[in-house]
Order: sequence, then structure tokens, then C-alpha cells
Amino acid sequence: MAVALASIVACATVAPPPAAPPAAVVEVPTRPSEFTIPAGELETWNAIGQLLVRMDGVTYQGRSQKLGLYAVDYEGESFLILTRGLVASAEIRTLTTEVRVALQDGSTDRSAAATELLADLQARLPAELIRIAALPKPEPAKAKAVGKSARH
Repeated sequence: MAVALASIVACATVAPPPAAPPAAVVEVPTRPSEFTIPAGELETWNAIGQLLVRMDGVTYQGRSQKLGLYAVDYEGESFLILTRGLVASAEIRTLTTEVRVALQDGSTDRSAAATELLADLQARLPAELIRIAALPKPEPAKAKAVGKSARH
């Protein structure tokens, strides 16, 4: 009997240990460093400026309308908020502006502070554009009358 038992044990296959469950893949969500808005570049740039000067924690350092940028400090970091009008295409059929955050050298800024401020601007910008559009328009300046010269 012992021989039979030994031969059964010798022939028995040993089951491999159960496989460990696959390691959980932890994906760190990346916050966007840009967004687009259906509005003109100048209107978007102006509205962003209005929002920035009223936001707590934002120190406004400077701006350039021609470059479509604001230089700001927020949560101890310095970065740029850039606006750029997009060219009409098959996908873009209305005035559309891209808004993005960048480091001083122009490279994309994905820091928590920059993307947090950008998300806040994205949430507030549509209402700010509507608010500004509803403001009374100033009267146009009257053209100066061009008189005839005393010399003929």
C-alpha cells in the first residue's frame, strides 16, 4: 500500500500557487492646461483680465494685448495665461479662442496652481463675456470738423 501511495504522490501534479491579482494601475489625472471658448480673441483677453483682477490669490504682474497674454502669480508660482484666436476650418466655424497656461519660456505649464487657475477661468469666462457684452456701449466720438484752410 505504501508503494501504491508513493506512486500516486509521485504522479500527482502539484498545482501552482494562485496567481497574484494584477497590480492596480493608478492613473494620476492630468488637468488640462488649455481650453477653447467660442468667442473672439480680444473679447476673451479682456474678460480674462477682468476676472484676474477680481480673483483672490492672483497677483497681476503685467499684460500684453498684442501678445494676448497676462503674467500672473498664483499660489507662489509665476506663469502666463495666453490667448490665441484659432483659424476657421472644417471643425472651427465660429470665432474661437484658445486659452492656455505656460511657463515664462512659453512651454506648457501643468502645475497644480496653473491648471487650477485655468479651470477657474474656464468656469467663469462664459458668464463674464455675457456680463461685458451687456454693459452700455460708450457714445462714439464725434469726428472733428475739417475746416477750409485760410489759404486758397
